[in-house]
Amino acid sequence: MSILAENIRYLRYQLKLSQQAVADELLITRGRYAKYEDGASQPPIELLIKMSRYYRVSIDLMVTIDLKKYPLNDIINLPDNRIVLPVVVDQSGNNSIEIIPQKASMGYLSGYTDPGYIESLQNISLPFLTNGKYRAFPVEGDSMPPFKDGSYIVGKYIEKTEDLKPDKTYIFVTLNDGITYKRFKSRKENALHIAADNPFYEPYDIILSDLLEVWEYACGISIREFENEDHTQSVKDMFLELRRDIKNLNQKVSGL
Repeated sequence: MSILAENIRYLRYQLKLSQQAVADELLITRGRYAKYEDGASQPPIELLIKMSRYYRVSIDLMVTIDLKKYPLNDIINLPDNRIVLPVVVDQSGNNSIEIIPQKASMGYLSGYTDPGYIESLQNISLPFLTNGKYRAFPVEGDSMPPFKDGSYIVGKYIEKTEDLKPDKTYIFVTLNDGITYKRFKSRKENALHIAADNPFYEPYDIILSDLLEVWEYACGISIREFENEDHTQSVKDMFLELRRDIKNLNQKVSGL
């Protein structure tokens, strides 16, 4: 039996309705509806839309998730039919944190809406993280010291970009640039202005239409010992200053 068949049977049981009552609402015969619940046939898209509206469950959930495993009130169902699975706890009642593997940006972008992919991820529990949905993302590059390659940032899921706070750090999952950990600076009409803590990197905007998910920094996990910072001027800092000097020189020349 298909997931859809199992789900519409389950939803009807939850409402304590007969097949005839549901069929009447959908303007089809009871026999036709029974075939959908038995998995003998699949409803056309027009009827699937009617079922979705009748049961008040998105089509995405109806055809991809075993609804018996997840209380509907606990599933975050976003307006564009994207979902975040509910919080899972271990035997001690601690939140279960899914770990995104290192170098997995493309894999996550393909699977972040797939419950099967999310459920296949390894999990950890941290007892001091409660009341939220958490996920651990790998750090790449040196834009956000002291976290370096090999570190993990644990983020708490943020449902609305209006909840972002200036000068706080977040993991931004974007369609074109993948996963990035940056500091939120300000909100524009159609974009978020973000910046790296490493001054070598220029601030930039994330277009809202390109934004898939936002996770607020909860804690960091490093597998390397933090090293003493070298206070001598690095090659990158020298290059950055040189670039600024050239820019200022060009501006002066243009003003002559």
